Amino acid sequence: MPKLNIHDMQGKVCGEIELSENVFGAEVNKAVLHSVVRAYLMNQRQGTQSTLTRAEVSGGGRKPWRQKGTGRARQGSTRSPQWRHGGIAFGPKPRKYKVEINKKVKRIAMKSALSSKVLAGELIIVDNIALNEFKTKKIVEMLKALGAAKKALIVSAEADRYLYTSAGNIPGVETAAVNSINVYNILKHDTMILTKAAVEKIEEVYA
Repeated sequence: MPKLNIHDMQGKVCGEIELSENVFGAEVNKAVLHSVVRAYLMNQRQGTQSTLTRAEVSGGGRKPWRQKGTGRARQGSTRSPQWRHGGIAFGPKPRKYKVEINKKVKRIAMKSALSSKVLAGELIIVDNIALNEFKTKKIVEMLKALGAAKKALIVSAEADRYLYTSAGNIPGVETAAVNSINVYNILKHDTMILTKAAVEKIEEVYA
């Protein structure tokens, strides 16, 4: 079982935690990680882009000149794609980008993402993040004391408005509750900071 030190907000080691082998020591499946991240990014797309075809552009009801005898190329409408103000040929139209991923694959991906953070030494466990006021300075000092990278994801067991607001304007830092984390957010950050309560909740859900 992987073991990690528990730190306080000042960066001092105040204990040790034994992580679940099933969740934080699982085999990293890169193929599954790729498919889940790809599905997440695809599902963020709205697919509402649309261009007008020659049938949808206003005007162009009259043939611009007669078919023969002018010496010019034959034209049927001033709204053909080659004309200025004409329609768009083969332009984008509204479509769905949604990709479905089943629950079993999602669980494997989450375990792989968490395990990859442990293997890379990018997971930090904090005993508790106690804030009773909105104070960005405290979070900045905590990150510095923990030696966290610029891009850090702080995860708490439950939604904490003091934490979210205090860390909200620090560049590269994101916050989340356990029930809202996803594989993409875990992988895109250089450091993942979990509270002890968050670790217990993750193990309860995924073990």
